[in-house]
Amino acid sequence: MKTLKASRRAAALVLAGTVLVGATAACSDDSGTADDASSADTSTFDYSEGLDENGFWAGVTALDLVTLPAYTGVEIPAESHTVADDDVQSQIDSLLSGYTTQEQVTDRAIVDGDTVNIDYVGTVDGEEFDGGSTDGAGSDVTAGSTDFIDDFLTQIIGHTPGDSFDVEVTFPDDYSEETLAGKDAVFATTINYIVNEVTPDLTDEFVTENLTDSYGWTTVAEMTAGIRDDLQRTAIEDYLYTYLADEATISEIPDSVREAYEGSLVAYYASQASSFGMELDDYLSSYAGVADEAALIEQNADSLTSQANYALVVQAIAEDTGLTITDDDVAAYFEENMGSADYSSYESQYGLPYVKLVVLSDTVMNQVIEDAVLL
Repeated sequence: MKTLKASRRAAALVLAGTVLVGATAACSDDSGTADDASSADTSTFDYSEGLDENGFWAGVTALDLVTLPAYTGVEIPAESHTVADDDVQSQIDSLLSGYTTQEQVTDRAIVDGDTVNIDYVGTVDGEEFDGGSTDGAGSDVTAGSTDFIDDFLTQIIGHTPGDSFDVEVTFPDDYSEETLAGKDAVFATTINYIVNEVTPDLTDEFVTENLTDSYGWTTVAEMTAGIRDDLQRTAIEDYLYTYLADEATISEIPDSVREAYEGSLVAYYASQASSFGMELDDYLSSYAGVADEAALIEQNADSLTSQANYALVVQAIAEDTGLTITDDDVAAYFEENMGSADYSSYESQYGLPYVKLVVLSDTVMNQVIEDAVLL
């Protein structure tokens, strides 16, 4: 067995919404495109309401409400923290994909599955029709796929960049545009180039040039170890979060705590509605599948309760250990995770009590992780 010494995540943490907004909003059925929890409407919701100057729930003694499980020396089974090589490689591949470049290939014939840039002008009975042309802008397509009507993209296979030719197809009888349904069409097509994606070789030089500033890595070995440590850290944190949430007993949730989570959830959706230029109820009906705020809260009741319970567990551990968060602790948190000790903009937007609540939650989890035992 070995005792875990917690390491910070390589990537900077996102402060806004980590305690109140993020988990509740993520558990909803929202299918809108605006999904950044940090955009919650702080102009109408006070994140620090209900919190005292230390980031504790004002007037709440959590130890009176929470029966804590053992939280020091928690044993974590090997299967819950061991990181598979495939998972590490997947993260490496994902990281490298962000540095992929494209080159234009013009000296070979198209094969099935190639990404190809083409131009085309479509006609029916010799007349061009709306939406049937690239207007010379070029369009990336996949050779052999069924993304276009009929066998359009099969007919480009075997051609070489620079070729111009006619592609003949027939629109299906049930085509959405009735004027084209069942009609034969000709697309005058030009092959511009084949798109070849080039992923850089993973070398120490690549790591030094591209990843040192963001992650501190200078070699492939450091990068691999850093990714593995981060994945393990996440697995351990997930295990301990579930452990604390499942094993703690909460007798009741104070109204102030419950209302904070409900209010932040509504504020989040109000912000999204505003970004779409919609009224809240209209947005909820369209994207969350509920009629109003009350229905939204009811839909997310289990998640809201879970988050409120965990917040009480965090405070109970802080009370039990005598932990409080000072301004210096906040500055250190921002310096380590955001790269600057200046947190004034966050304090202005969210209030210092809320900022301290975020740091308190992070600090408590770090302590539990540091005391955990890996089996």
